[in-house]
Amino acid sequence: MSAPLKRTPLYHKHVAAGAKMVPFAGFEMPVQYPTGITAEHHAVRKAAGLFDVSHMGEFEIRGPQALGLVQLVSVNDAARLEVGQAQYSAMCREDGGILDDLLVYRRSDGYMLVVNAANQEKDLAWIRRHAAEFDAEVVDRSADTALLALQGPVAREILRPLAVPDVDGIRYYRFAEGEVAGVPALISATGYTGEDGFELYVAAEGAPELWDALMAAGEVHGLVPAGLGARDTLRLEMGYALYGNDLDEEHTPLEAGLGWITKLEKGPFVGRAALQRQKEEGVHQRLTGLRLVERGFPRPGYPVVADGGPVSTLTSATLSPSLGVGVGMAYLPVELAQPDTEVQVDVRGRLLKAVVQRPPFYTEGSIRR
Repeated sequence: MSAPLKRTPLYHKHVAAGAKMVPFAGFEMPVQYPTGITAEHHAVRKAAGLFDVSHMGEFEIRGPQALGLVQLVSVNDAARLEVGQAQYSAMCREDGGILDDLLVYRRSDGYMLVVNAANQEKDLAWIRRHAAEFDAEVVDRSADTALLALQGPVAREILRPLAVPDVDGIRYYRFAEGEVAGVPALISATGYTGEDGFELYVAAEGAPELWDALMAAGEVHGLVPAGLGARDTLRLEMGYALYGNDLDEEHTPLEAGLGWITKLEKGPFVGRAALQRQKEEGVHQRLTGLRLVERGFPRPGYPVVADGGPVSTLTSATLSPSLGVGVGMAYLPVELAQPDTEVQVDVRGRLLKAVVQRPPFYTEGSIRR
């Protein structure tokens, strides 16, 4: 018998707003609101959307050897982080397979790791297993923490009068600890949409009050609640990978196009030896973007065809609401993974022309780097 689905602190806000709730990573989550995924997507591109991502996991790592533990379990170089800075990273198995992708936050008293909801228990066990070698404490704050993502070209305008300190002073992948609408919050200039915006970490009990304050302040700016459906189409237009679709334990960061976060020179970390060998030998496949040349609606799992036979399957795919064309991602043999290479996608028995394109597919985002 499966475990009952968990609910975020904002569950009742979603139900009251008429959201369609679906199972996702062990939670009941809003996939869309009555206006629909496409309308939510366009609202984020043109104005702003508010997402509940409280299902994500948050771990605190503190103690004299906190950095050593973070360095061992993650592929990026956390030693480069200043207090108030965040970093995209990944955790790997010994063979280089990706256990999860994550964000690492450098706080004054240690680190916060933000992991995917579906991997929370696996990740926590993995980190604690390695923590035995260090004078460091690992604390799971997931159940105590809510996470709201305010994203879109006017997100900053909405947040500015509500937040302390001034959000204009928070640069991309930086954060500050303060208040939003009187609710204590970690205010992070990060996101998953390609638009300007912030992710707000608050105590679970403060989330409903903050949600209401943001929705009220954003009403005149066109702010809408947005669900998992729009979150997926927005991130795919940017070519942002999703764990479980584009990233998994069967592929390495080098195959997934994450060589830029894989710092082999930083010293020992789990999976380093395997990744070093793979870098020296060269990868045989690479995650890349595909754009349909012909009209069609691609979906994950559809075959990618070249030279008359299947060579891969789409890991993520959709009809881009912003561009009006089908886009997707797939692991292709390196000889086919070069930009402008022509392949085909089997869409329900129809072989449609596609070309390899390095993401992002959508390039008009308001994100401030």
